Amino acid sequence: MRSLDDLEATGRTVLVRSDLNVPLGIDEGGATVITDDSRIRASVGTVRRLSEAGARVVVLAHLGRPRGTPDSAYSLAPAAARLAELLGHPVTLALDVSGPSARAVVGGMANGDVAMLENVRFDARETSTVTDERKSLAAEWAALADAFVSDGFGVVHREQASVSDVARLLPSYPGDLVRSEVSVFSAVLADPERPYAVVLGGSKVSDKLGVIEHLLPRVDRLIIGGGMCFTFLAAQGYGVGRSLLEAEMVDTVRGLISEAADLGVELVLPVDVVVASDISDDAATQVVGVDAIPVDQMGLDIGPASIALFRDRLADTRTVVWNGPMGVFEKAPFAAGTRAVAKAVAGISGLSVVGGGDSAAALHLLGIPDEGFTHISTGGGASLEFLEGRTLPGLDALNEE
Repeated sequence: MRSLDDLEATGRTVLVRSDLNVPLGIDEGGATVITDDSRIRASVGTVRRLSEAGARVVVLAHLGRPRGTPDSAYSLAPAAARLAELLGHPVTLALDVSGPSARAVVGGMANGDVAMLENVRFDARETSTVTDERKSLAAEWAALADAFVSDGFGVVHREQASVSDVARLLPSYPGDLVRSEVSVFSAVLADPERPYAVVLGGSKVSDKLGVIEHLLPRVDRLIIGGGMCFTFLAAQGYGVGRSLLEAEMVDTVRGLISEAADLGVELVLPVDVVVASDISDDAATQVVGVDAIPVDQMGLDIGPASIALFRDRLADTRTVVWNGPMGVFEKAPFAAGTRAVAKAVAGISGLSVVGGGDSAAALHLLGIPDEGFTHISTGGGASLEFLEGRTLPGLDALNEE
């Protein structure tokens, strides 16, 4: 894969596809505010590097899921303002995606300037399943620029106009963020230092099945928590009460358990869980063994004995990939497992990788500093698909001549 070092940026207009899909909230005064600017901060490096090299930098990005038409609730204005603050100089936001305002803004730029076009998903062609429709939008962007830089790792698994189609119309390069993400995930797939553990949580086994199947022959330990653990427990014959259960996946999971044993992979499952009858901040909870989950209760976090077990099985690892929370971390009674596992992953002496998505969100919500981790991915879905060994359209397009 090429790098930005191969791009002669001075005096050229460069489209940069960033991932600025940040969560928004409303402050006490009723103003729209960004509640987590992690993705914007992650995008700054590439934008600044190109700007300082004398490029005219035009940022493409999306926010939320507008229905293919302009919607002020999803305007990139907050993201443009925050990017400007982080860069220390203005970021001009065009009023449209590729129309008269976009052309005027780009046409008026000087070397070193940074501009942003409005939310690419305001145009239905961005996410169209009709290739020619996506290509027509990509061609309008390509007409504005001399080169394209892909720096939104969170979208490289999408076949979309601003991700893959425009990359095929211009000389294209990975940004520093995308290159870093690819380097880290390639390392954990190709030649990880051992012992190598993967910690998986989240709701459903079906969401992580491809990852488990692809990584099982590569890992030394597979540690399972979150809602998905109850399908594993059911496959071992335990009753799981009202806990999340994918009954249709039980036989598949039995096969995975058998395969892990055949491969000599240590499968680590919870031995106790925190249960409650409802999901709330004031829920009445109790800790029970996995062989004693009440029929009218839900398992909503791993318990203290499981935390100690998981911590012990992570202590000597040299490579860890963590994707998915251990419980309903958004609610205080069920956050301890995710907090403890995060700290254990951060504390290893080796490569510690957080797979983006809910895992990264949990770090922010629980106030766990980023510094202890080797790498926190900006792309939950993209990181999962990379770990599954799937072809990612946005990366594949960069490798086409």
